[in-house]
Amino acid sequence: MKAQHSSTGRGRSPFLTSYALTLAFITFVSVLYFKDFSSTLHQPFLHRPPPRHRGRISRPLLPRLDRGASEAAARLPFAVGAAPAGCDVGQGEWVYDEAARPWYREEECPYIQPQLTCQAHGRPDKAYQHWRWQPRGCSMPSFNATLMLEMLRGKRMLFVGDSLNRGQYVSLVCLLHRLIPENSKSMETFDSLTVFRAKDYNATIEFYWAPFLAESNSDDAVVHRIADRIVRGTSIEKHARFWKGADILVFNTYLWWMTGQKMKILQNSFEDKNKDIIEMETEEAYGMVLNAVLKWVENNMNPKTSRVFFVTMSPTHTRSKDWGEDTDGNCYNQTTPIKDLSYWGPGTSKGLMRVIGEVFGTSKIPVGVVNITQLSEYRKDAHTQIYKKQWNPLTPEQIANPKSYADCTHWCLPGLQDTWNELLYSKLFFP
Repeated sequence: MKAQHSSTGRGRSPFLTSYALTLAFITFVSVLYFKDFSSTLHQPFLHRPPPRHRGRISRPLLPRLDRGASEAAARLPFAVGAAPAGCDVGQGEWVYDEAARPWYREEECPYIQPQLTCQAHGRPDKAYQHWRWQPRGCSMPSFNATLMLEMLRGKRMLFVGDSLNRGQYVSLVCLLHRLIPENSKSMETFDSLTVFRAKDYNATIEFYWAPFLAESNSDDAVVHRIADRIVRGTSIEKHARFWKGADILVFNTYLWWMTGQKMKILQNSFEDKNKDIIEMETEEAYGMVLNAVLKWVENNMNPKTSRVFFVTMSPTHTRSKDWGEDTDGNCYNQTTPIKDLSYWGPGTSKGLMRVIGEVFGTSKIPVGVVNITQLSEYRKDAHTQIYKKQWNPLTPEQIANPKSYADCTHWCLPGLQDTWNELLYSKLFFP
């Protein structure tokens, strides 16, 4: 038995040895693999930071654009973002905000004309400077002067229109100029053209006087107070030669059309002795000129490199009864906005507003309509009133009755027109 057991043990020994070696090898490899795998699991690239929660972003949340609208907006020149879908920045309310408004002080901007420096001319209140526009259900991007100057580097931006467009132009210069060293900026006027130069940026921001956009007998930038206004049909070449080469064009025209009568349209030249003049309804003549401007834009502006805007009508506040006051007043001594969000003054033509939509709605290239009308309707408090340079000496009767000479058309700076430029900024960079 013993011999048999010994004989059998010796016969199994190679098998047991091989099995033991195999088992040991497997165990050894498993231990190494586990350690390597464990080490791999602890490598830094697998320790990713927790996902960011969009609700924690410091800036206000905005609704998303649909993909097609986002892509279309991103293709526009100067665009750095896109407007939220369904956000109409022209609809909202005024919020009193001393911490955020004004963007600058009147005395800090030497470019404001004396017709708009209300504090320098004795206006006793400053509340009109502290109102901030808040769109309903969304927010406008905050005006960033540094971004705008960088985007205007090597560019030419041109405002074309009347004195209200000039006020918006000056407002924009005031919003930007503080970032430019004193020896690197200048402003010069050449007849109808005013040019602000930001030399370090090789950029200009300009204004060109053309109150009807088309040629007219009111084209003198200084002497243009003519009661019998005549527009030379669709002739815009006299003015348009100054528009060529602009990278950004900002048009307006409205105030000079509001004569209360039919428009006189010249069919030949102002140089002709026998002038061929016909009369047209204001809306028809207005549409005719806007169509001529649009045709020029389509033929001369490259939509891949340039942008075009049209600023809507600026309202007046000449009768306080229009907004529900019992007194027979106007904008004089008004210090707060109109609270009725449905208010639309009788002096603002809905017919011309409709023409603007019809004309630019057919454009072959994008024309951004900057709708400043409704938000400006509320601002009966923001006009220059009597606090401005008077071009003619006041009569004793006027002095005794200040509302008789109050300017209820133009706006103090800083003030409402800074908001117009916030809207323009939004349209330009976040279409």
